[in-house]
Amino acid sequence: MQIATNILNQLGGNRFVAMTGSKNFIAGDNSLTMKLARNSTGANYLKISLNSMDTYEVEFISIRGGSLKVKHKFQDVYNDQLINIFETTTGLYTKL
Repeated sequence: MQIATNILNQLGGNRFVAMTGSKNFIAGDNSLTMKLARNSTGANYLKISLNSMDTYEVEFISIRGGSLKVKHKFQDVYNDQLINIFETTTGLYTKL
């Protein structure tokens, strides 16, 4: 739960939630998954996982009708790159 909380805080915390319309947060062992609002990628879920090298794996996923498709995947992402990758990929802004 602590890792998921840290990931959300690195994205911007409550400001991120309000600006992007993200919801249905799920904390995994080393990950945070959330449902995304409509965006330019067509992905409706985002999964951010912490790996053993202390970097993140970011996956933009589309789940429709029981099929799962990874739209975009980024590996070895540092915490200061999370916001930029999110904004660039989805077209959604995390702050004013």
